Amino acid sequence: MAALGWLTRLAPRRPATARSVRAGEAAAEAARKSAQEHERERREEAAPPPEPEFPVAGDVKAAAFFDLDNTVMQGAALFHFGRGLYKRHFFRKRELARFAWQQTWFRLAGIEDPAHIQDARDSALSIVKGHRVSELMAVGEEIYDEYMAERIWPGTRALAQAHLDAGQKVWLVTAAPVETATIIARRLGLTGALGTVAESVGGVYTGRLVGEMLHGPAKAEAVRALAAAEGLDLSRCAAYSDSANDIPMLSLVGHPCAVNPDAGLRKHARERGWRLRDYRTGRKAARVGIPAAVGLGALAGGAAAAVALHRRRR
Repeated sequence: MAALGWLTRLAPRRPATARSVRAGEAAAEAARKSAQEHERERREEAAPPPEPEFPVAGDVKAAAFFDLDNTVMQGAALFHFGRGLYKRHFFRKRELARFAWQQTWFRLAGIEDPAHIQDARDSALSIVKGHRVSELMAVGEEIYDEYMAERIWPGTRALAQAHLDAGQKVWLVTAAPVETATIIARRLGLTGALGTVAESVGGVYTGRLVGEMLHGPAKAEAVRALAAAEGLDLSRCAAYSDSANDIPMLSLVGHPCAVNPDAGLRKHARERGWRLRDYRTGRKAARVGIPAAVGLGALAGGAAAAVALHRRRR
């Protein structure tokens, strides 16, 4: 998740708060509902499956949790999504200039200013305020095909498939919007996704989050809430991430794994004897995070989309 974009990098690491717990619980509720609906649709549409040629040895108390950005997907899903939104004229030049300035300020100053973070988040949410959830979901399907499908890491995809083949559920856990995360999970054949949840009324975004972004401690709260609801034993579960921001989530499970890790996570993983997997080569492995933007519009679009497209499951 090292490449979530500049907005999530601004967020200071801190213990879980009531807002983190609320965000985690909302994400878990939305993920379970979406996965149940998807499974019901799949069963209705699919022909009766053939009898298995051999018994499937699945541990029903185990599951796998995968971070998205730079773990499952090369770069940031929100960066690619922002490019798609800009292409579809969701942003005005004035908004592009503002987000570009905020990005430049952070990269030059390198200061985690909570007031600045709040301003950037509120600005981005205002862009989708008033848009219908269904409209943004349709756009998300198109953007996946345009920008994301070819950026899935084959190695991480194979790890996820191994869990599926063992009869375990596999969930994405990301600060990306729950709608975007769910699209990606379905395209990859995963169980579902935990993502940032925002409020909608009557299918229209209000411009407010439920709790906060699913980042850092909030991710751990989401995994904990989902595990409780699903009857999982976290000591038998696995989690995968590239970022030190996800140490709270990785520390919850009995089988953590650092994938394409940043420097902080690599050090932490080595100290604790966690598994390491790196699918990058050469200069890619040396990079920490934010993908290069193709032009000012794409860069600002990715930053502006960092909290867009969330919804509350009512």
